[in-house]
Amino acid sequence: MKLTTTLLATSAITLAGTAAFADAHMADTMTIVSWGGAYSASQQGAYHDPYAANTGITIVNDESSGEAVAKLRAMSEAGNITWDLVDVEAADAIRLCDEGLAIEIDHDEMLAPAADGTSASEDFGDSIISDCFIPQIVFSTTVGYRTDMVGETPPTDICAIFDTTTYPGKRALAKKPLANVEWALLCDGVAKDDIYEVLATPEGQDQAFAKLDTIKDDVIWWSAGAETPQLLADGEVTMTITWNGRIFNAIAQEGQPFGLVWDGQIYDLDLWAIPKGAPNKEAALDFVGFSTATEQLAAQASYIPYGPARKSSIPLIGTYYTDDSIQMIDHMPTTEKALKDALQNDYEFWADNQDELNERFNSWLAN
Repeated sequence: MKLTTTLLATSAITLAGTAAFADAHMADTMTIVSWGGAYSASQQGAYHDPYAANTGITIVNDESSGEAVAKLRAMSEAGNITWDLVDVEAADAIRLCDEGLAIEIDHDEMLAPAADGTSASEDFGDSIISDCFIPQIVFSTTVGYRTDMVGETPPTDICAIFDTTTYPGKRALAKKPLANVEWALLCDGVAKDDIYEVLATPEGQDQAFAKLDTIKDDVIWWSAGAETPQLLADGEVTMTITWNGRIFNAIAQEGQPFGLVWDGQIYDLDLWAIPKGAPNKEAALDFVGFSTATEQLAAQASYIPYGPARKSSIPLIGTYYTDDSIQMIDHMPTTEKALKDALQNDYEFWADNQDELNERFNSWLAN
């Protein structure tokens, strides 16, 4: 499935405000689970703080560390769901829905239309990948690097991650197969359009892990996205697999000497899911109606450069929240330049194969 070209960022104007409406019978607290770091901070500023101010509901933040599916499986088996709302990537969204761990919603009934009356389902378009999930943003998994540790020729090719001769030093990779195996195949000569077909075969998986073997001794593994800018800032690694927003914020807020490689970026969706059995379901439904309105998605884009999943939010993207000289539209992973050589994550492939590939990846790590 392909994201529509209307997600390409093309213009920017000042964003407008919006309001939430919580019923009096709702709980006074709810637990929202996300990814931490700069991303959670963007949600705090754009969603949590204004929602809490308008409703009086206290939001308790938690982190899944990429283990939302496993944790919700365990909660469901124990009959003790403690999360009200969870932020997940697209493949995990599909898995949760398939396993009956998330509630289904009517997007047009529960979510606000665009200002011109366009229905939510049309405004979100094909970013609605399931009846269980509410899209938020398009983000990029790519490579960040230290500009002062890569010599006179900064990397422009994603395969620099495997080139320890030109770019010596440690690399930081995510402690999971996603992105690692795709780039391993790409940098071992597999055509971009054939990557998931090859990866679906035992031989293709062997090829991917053989390529990863070539840099295994040079890798520091990370589990949380917030670790990636810190590893670079501390000089522990020359480059790292990361999410584009983490590196942008480190540059914009801290003046870190970092750069990004857009070549070969893997773009993906982040979505809200309401666990089946959530203790504060009504509050969660009200919150997602607020947080996925046109203006709020555009507001989040002022904190971190992730592309809003609503078409109507794109023209409302403004400047960075602490620096009016930075036009956020120019730093989105959905610009024409950033998408030029991009790879779209195959959500269905990972929904079907993630458990198996995680098991193989963990076994490979241990050997």
